[in-house]
Amino acid sequence: MKLTSFTTLSFDCYGTLIDWETGLLAALAPLMARANVARDKALEDYAVQESAQEAETPTALYSDILTRVHTRLARHWGVASTAAEDTAFGHSAPDWPAFPDSPAALAYLKRHYKLVILSNVDRASFAGSNRRLGVEFDAILTAEDIGSYKPDPRNFQYLLNHIAGMGCARAQLLHVAQSLYHDHVPANEAGITSCWIDRRAGKAGGGATKTPGRMPEFAFRFESLGALAQAVAQEHGESFPA
Repeated sequence: MKLTSFTTLSFDCYGTLIDWETGLLAALAPLMARANVARDKALEDYAVQESAQEAETPTALYSDILTRVHTRLARHWGVASTAAEDTAFGHSAPDWPAFPDSPAALAYLKRHYKLVILSNVDRASFAGSNRRLGVEFDAILTAEDIGSYKPDPRNFQYLLNHIAGMGCARAQLLHVAQSLYHDHVPANEAGITSCWIDRRAGKAGGGATKTPGRMPEFAFRFESLGALAQAVAQEHGESFPA
């Protein structure tokens, strides 16, 4: 199987294109300091609380999800948070940094593929992230549009339905994501070929994402988006970075 066999790339955003663990830790820093919670523990607890909140309120905007997660974490860690702190965390996603390789890699991949976002986010929050990524996506599909959060299979069926309207068959789609739990397991179930961007290579645990009960299948694995772009360039007989 070659990367050039595909015409469309769908992307998870947070953890794949945007360095959400760095962003999350910066936004959680005041609460972590009060609770004396270490970095890895904070990320692991965040993963549990975020997934639980998304399951409980699947139609809530992501900014509201984050607001409620901050409240949940404070309670879980046995400290108090103010409404203003909860709200500030809820609106922090646009401030999370892009991975350094994301903008250039996306700009290159745009030459050869249609690019689609499939993200657990609301449109207003993603707009801030999109400015950091610096590329125009051919479609942006969010939890706000779908009414559920990955790994719900409805999100991947929504993706398939949308790309069909773009003239892309399932076999022409490659889903590119970091999270095994949110993306690769449901992509397997939907019959979508996937590429693992293993941003946490060499680190223990799942960080800010829950770990899956089983290791899913994926057709390709790279440790950065830049490495994916380099592999595509090699198949095309081009160079990246140019």
